[in-house]
Amino acid sequence: MPIAHSRATRSPYPETLRAILNMKSGDQSRAWLSHWNLLSREPTPLWDLPHAAAQLGVARLAVKDESLRSPLGSFKALGAPIALMRLIMRLWPARDIDPQALIEGRQHDVVSALTVVSATDGNHGKALAAAAQSIGCHCVIVLHANVSAEREQAIAAHGARIERIAGNYDESVEHAARLAQANGWHVVSDTSYEGYEAIPRDVMQGYGTIAAELIEQCAGAPAFTHVLLQGGVGGLAAGVASYLWEHHGAQRPRFIVVEPRQADCLYQSALAGRAAKATGSVDSVMAGLACGETSPLAWTILQACVDDFLLIEDEDAVAAMRALAAGAGDDVPIVSGESGAAGLAGLTKLMREPALARAVELNAQSRVLLISTEGATAPGVYAALVGEPAAAVAARREAWSAQPAHQ
Repeated sequence: MPIAHSRATRSPYPETLRAILNMKSGDQSRAWLSHWNLLSREPTPLWDLPHAAAQLGVARLAVKDESLRSPLGSFKALGAPIALMRLIMRLWPARDIDPQALIEGRQHDVVSALTVVSATDGNHGKALAAAAQSIGCHCVIVLHANVSAEREQAIAAHGARIERIAGNYDESVEHAARLAQANGWHVVSDTSYEGYEAIPRDVMQGYGTIAAELIEQCAGAPAFTHVLLQGGVGGLAAGVASYLWEHHGAQRPRFIVVEPRQADCLYQSALAGRAAKATGSVDSVMAGLACGETSPLAWTILQACVDDFLLIEDEDAVAAMRALAAGAGDDVPIVSGESGAAGLAGLTKLMREPALARAVELNAQSRVLLISTEGATAPGVYAALVGEPAAAVAARREAWSAQPAHQ
């Protein structure tokens, strides 16, 4: 059952939150990132799924497809690089570093002795490793026991040194902090903790690019009534929701956060009224959402605007992956990874039970946005879960796009 969050407000975007995340800084981050050769020059597609909308009983269902953001395969390509760039600018304020020169690797002489470190479930670490490689500094990535060898290899391919620990994600975060302290390195994490907020804020600010593109893509069209956002530590949800809230003001969409039942830290935060820990095992097929502790900085944003928190099962996510890949009716086939499909899994769960749909005001007039946050970032896992390789789904997507009716 979703939690209706009584603390959410429909006021204009508060100045106290604007001091943390705001459209102006988000747009600046987007401009800086436009010079990185690992990001697409075009906005990621906003796919309409009319067949799925009709099947579920909503007026419109659209999916922002972050699998096509970058060869890195996920939305994390927006967060880690901008946080690294802003960190370097703070470390060398007298150098007046040009953002374009930095991301293009033309400031190598300044940063060659710098080492950054982070814990990851996979996608953030890969994005940080790739950004560090482009910029010209060193990168160490800490992986916990549940990160697959396939994801490890993808990170190492971008030049990062890998450190393995036996514990879970939250223990890997603590290990990364200890390494930084002992070696004079700098942590570039997407989760905040006491005394560590500037970099997670920058990571979240980078995610505002998704919302900025969405607003441009919907120019002249009615705004979405509902936006389903993946949980994790809360960074994506805060980065996207804050931008949309600031833009739409009191007429913002209804925000629903979706997370695995066994990694329910945001759900528990809603119950407790403060940033809290998950109550389950945390291990989930949705690797990017398998986080045990809420980012307090992200919670500052989310506690004011997320209307509902919803838990889903691993099998719900797998079914949603398969549904997106199939492209039933005239819907486009979409390569959506385990975490990427969580939004559709949540929407399906809500619409399957009329009482749940009513609780979150979903009906035949609803216009719903989902964000597919990743593609097949672990291709072997994807193929095993979906029953076919991602390349086969991508080929069907290209064939669909080539049809005159879809151009």
